[in-house]
Amino acid sequence: MRDLIVFGEDFGGLPSSTQHIVARLSKTRRVIWINSIGLRKPRLNVNDISRAFNKLFGNSKRGYQTINVEPNIEVINIKTIPAPESRVARKLARTLMLQQLGPILEKRCIRQPILWTSLPTAADLAGHLGEHSVVYYCGDDFSSLAGVDHNVVSAHERRLTRKANLILAASKNLYAKFPEEKTAYLPHGVDVDLFSKKAPRANDLPNTGKPIAGFYGSLSKWLDYELINQVCRARSDWEFVFIGPNELTYYPLPQLKNVHYLGPKAHQELPSYSQHWDASLIPFKLNEQIRACNPLKLLEYLAAKTPIIATPFPALEVYSPHVNVAQTAQGFSTELSNVVGQVNHCEDLVNEHSWDSRAQVVNVLLESL
Repeated sequence: MRDLIVFGEDFGGLPSSTQHIVARLSKTRRVIWINSIGLRKPRLNVNDISRAFNKLFGNSKRGYQTINVEPNIEVINIKTIPAPESRVARKLARTLMLQQLGPILEKRCIRQPILWTSLPTAADLAGHLGEHSVVYYCGDDFSSLAGVDHNVVSAHERRLTRKANLILAASKNLYAKFPEEKTAYLPHGVDVDLFSKKAPRANDLPNTGKPIAGFYGSLSKWLDYELINQVCRARSDWEFVFIGPNELTYYPLPQLKNVHYLGPKAHQELPSYSQHWDASLIPFKLNEQIRACNPLKLLEYLAAKTPIIATPFPALEVYSPHVNVAQTAQGFSTELSNVVGQVNHCEDLVNEHSWDSRAQVVNVLLESL
């Protein structure tokens, strides 16, 4: 089996679908994991300048707790220019990265690996690392993803699409973007053992005797904060818990006694929350990004067996028998009353969509290359 050189996000923290799959592939393949090479040019603010400095000097970002690296995965930080736009900048970035990666692959005797990328900005490296084939794992609609240079990244993605031997699309909307003859539909999976095995109750969950509704994930532009505000105000008989990084420049949650923002948590800690609240929430806005998404948290909520209340979006349809769908704040409030005491039993469905089963499918596809 061929080794992998992987371009993904910074390894660790809240693992992406690429991390879940590659960790399982690494049981039979060596993996060189290159920490994020960026999706947008830095802007003139402290955070962006700091990130650009880290990328230029090969440092990884700090944040979530790092998860254990599998024995066959070597994580590497390289110096780069994030999301180069001009032809000169792209060529300079490619030269800079190749000067670092070439000796690494040579020293480890990695010959004709599979180049796997979940970042379109790796397009200019395709064909220059002696790789056997190129795999593009597309988990997001980068043309609508918040916080990236849409035009620049879309141009990189078009080049990568031409060069890729295999494209893996995480949603049906994404699948429709790419050439059918080399694209496979690969929806997200779930770590069944982590989220279904009984976990202790987190100490910082509210302990007031009221039922708890919870959400984990980024506080970003794709959440419906108007709906959240109305529901939290209408249901003072419930506690509302939010977990994850705030990616906005302001605090978006209602400042109420029954609203608790607990900040980011390590991935392994999430079952200690989702198994012990009474309803799991997915209050998305139906924008272009959400139309193309297949959220990891959906299957994780199902594995935790807690009832789910969600706004409608395309990826939800296949799981609709196991989700309470509401389009309005009134609908959310009604569903909160309906789910009290419920348990979401769908073990067979969850096992069918495990990351182990997803990795088996990918392994077959890689071997077919």
